Amino acid sequence: MDAIKNTWGSRFIISAIVQGGIITFLALSMVGIQVIFAKNVNMIQFLSLSFEGPAKWFFIGLMLYLILTVAIAVSAVFYNHLEINLRKRITGKIRFLVWIHLFGMNIGGIGTTLSMIFAGLAGSGALSLVTEGQLGQQNLAVMDSFIPPIASFIGILAIGVLCGGLGYMIVYIKKSYAISE
Repeated sequence: MDAIKNTWGSRFIISAIVQGGIITFLALSMVGIQVIFAKNVNMIQFLSLSFEGPAKWFFIGLMLYLILTVAIAVSAVFYNHLEINLRKRITGKIRFLVWIHLFGMNIGGIGTTLSMIFAGLAGSGALSLVTEGQLGQQNLAVMDSFIPPIASFIGILAIGVLCGGLGYMIVYIKKSYAISE
């Protein structure tokens, strides 16, 4: 019996687990900052104000990171369906498109979201908590320096998703391999 492999589904699941670990680390870091600097700042109060000014970039970055992690896991389900249920193999040049998908989502996605999170922290003055132990003043001018890297990472993410979608559709449309049982 020819074993059916779920190579790409497994790679995307591992990626989603790693991304979940990173977002968990970020959440624990925020709790740690609150514990260390509890006398000087209330992180919950800061987050409640996150829809105003530069801090909204922090909140949007966190939410997009969570969505990215789920999107990677959903991609794993799609590849699992393709490889296991439909018994289709990703071979040849199509593998290159799927690699671009995997790297594009991880590099472009994490670059976009972490840049947004850092921009929100820097622009709102919360980054000075780590360096000075207290909240600093808002700095709207620093926000402009984050636009080019965020846009570049969004481009990498978009290329990855488009290549993955194209590769997936090509394999999906191709005739299935006969697998003897």
